[in-house]
Parts: sequence; structure tokens; C-alpha cells
Amino acid sequence: MSQEDLRVNERIRISPVRLIDEEGEQVGIVATDEARDIAAEAGLDLVEVAPNSRPPVCRIMDYGKYKYEQARKAKEAKKKQHTVTVKEIKLRPKIEEHDYGFKMRHARRFLDDGDKVKFTLRFRGREMTHPELGERVLEKVKEDLGETIVVESDIRREGRTMTMLVGPAS
Repeated sequence: MSQEDLRVNERIRISPVRLIDEEGEQVGIVATDEARDIAAEAGLDLVEVAPNSRPPVCRIMDYGKYKYEQARKAKEAKKKQHTVTVKEIKLRPKIEEHDYGFKMRHARRFLDDGDKVKFTLRFRGREMTHPELGERVLEKVKEDLGETIVVESDIRREGRTMTMLVGPAS
């Protein structure tokens, strides 16, 4: 349940409620007005934490502090999560050795960052008659990256292109 859906103080309409005090101890089932009075005496808020149970569970707490803590936890969780993106590296069947090395350095950097890499090999003109050249290049990529990758989608040919998708080995 999100914090926007929580009912606080006067917004709690159902009576009676199961009350939990500020220390986390269960007080018991009390009337909503009485629970509000207990919370007011403590200088805190009455927050409905489990509205679907019968009777609903209400807790005495500082609602502003609770909202702040929840926002901070959500921010920390968002900071720790890493979105995996697919980076594309385009190759040619007759790629020169230097160009190949340059593109492999990029691929290694992408994989080290935790991203997936899609190798796309494009055929032009009469190169279409020699698909084995493209397969050789992609096999060399697999061999050079070795144990650092997991092949997620093996070599596939679609018209004039040949693709392979690899991800970092965990």
C-alpha cells in the first residue's frame, strides 16, 4: 500500500480499530475516537496501516517522520538498481584488424558496465553471397570475449544483417 492511500487521524472512519502504540505494543481493540485521543495525548498521529483486515489495524506514530523514512528508503532502492541497456556495435564482414580491436575495446567496456551488447553485421552488394565471412567475424567475437560473456541470442541472419546478442557473465 502506498503512503498516499494511508488514512490518518480524522480520515479514519471505521470503528473499532486494533491499536498499536508508539513502541509497537498491541493495545487491543478500541473505538476510533478513543484511539485518536490516545494519539493526541502522545502528540502523534493515528495511522491506518492495514485497512483490509477486520478490524483495521491502526498505529500511533509521527506521520511526517514515517513519510520521510519511506521516501528515503525508496530513493536508496532506486539508487542501487541498475537498468540494463543494450548497446549496439556495428561490424562489417571484411573488417580491418585495427577497427576490430577498437570495437572490441568498446564491447568490453560496455560489458564491464553491466550492459548487453548487440553485434550487428551488415552485408552490402555481393557480400551476401558469402555469409560465412560474417559468421567467422561473429565467431571470432565470441572467442575473443571468451568467459566474460553469456550469449543470449546466437548468430541470426535477417535479410542483409546478421546479429548476435551477448550479456556480461555474472
